[in-house]
Amino acid sequence: MERIIEAKTLLTKIKKGNHWFGYDYNMNLYRGCLHGCIYCDSRSECYEVGEFEEVKVKGNALELLEKELRSKRNKGIIGMGSMSDPYNPYENKYQLTKKSLELMERFKYGVFIITKSALVLRDKDILKRVDKNAKAVVGITITCGDDGLGKIIEPKVSLSSERFKAIKDLNEAGIDAGILLMPILPFVNDTLDNVKEIVRLAVINKAKFIYPYFGVTLRDKQREFFYENLEKHFPGTKDRYIKRYGNIYSCESDNAKELYKLFAKLCEEEKILYRMEDINKLFVMKKEFEQMSLF
Repeated sequence: MERIIEAKTLLTKIKKGNHWFGYDYNMNLYRGCLHGCIYCDSRSECYEVGEFEEVKVKGNALELLEKELRSKRNKGIIGMGSMSDPYNPYENKYQLTKKSLELMERFKYGVFIITKSALVLRDKDILKRVDKNAKAVVGITITCGDDGLGKIIEPKVSLSSERFKAIKDLNEAGIDAGILLMPILPFVNDTLDNVKEIVRLAVINKAKFIYPYFGVTLRDKQREFFYENLEKHFPGTKDRYIKRYGNIYSCESDNAKELYKLFAKLCEEEKILYRMEDINKLFVMKKEFEQMSLF
């Protein structure tokens, strides 16, 4: 189910040091999500999304974006997908992401897309043009090397195997694409075998980078939804969380150090970027467009 809403603004300037990846502006074309991932932090009350599984479509997004892109003095890279996947099922109908990318190409802005959908391949040719003018980077979330387990914790998104293929296709097209290996859920997918398999498939599918978090964050409504699904799919695991973590926000895997040691070793051997300072070197606008203005 979707609902059309009106937005007052679209682009938010990112303060230096307030985010991990090297983009300059943040933008969400939709609110809410239909992916059904059992761990999603965006369900939390602090984001004030409300009725999370009803997708809100920002009906005036393209008009706002064109106005804001035209008025900015400094070009930059626009991040998409921090709160709502830009390739949710309603993107097929409304094409806000596709048309936004066309505006970025026109005004010579870069883009960083976070998604769990192979639908990103639909826009491969536009992303190539954006990258030629400015910069395009795609981060695809993958938490399981096995499609079966992935389907349980991320029930309504593209299969892990489909997301790996999308990474390969994007990189073969010259677009820097990699993996967001997060969250890794304690007592569920925090195993050495899972990490090995993800890195192995990352190599086969030419991933440019992998950035991990060996744990999960939990709060209010998100925690309730997560625990409900743990009881349904992994009986007894909810009690293990309560006993181990109580109500703390950051629930790091007890295996985190061992997992990271193996992960880093494998990435070093395969020459895959995994440190944020190295990944951020990908986020460099083409020099001739960095400071251009359009009036």
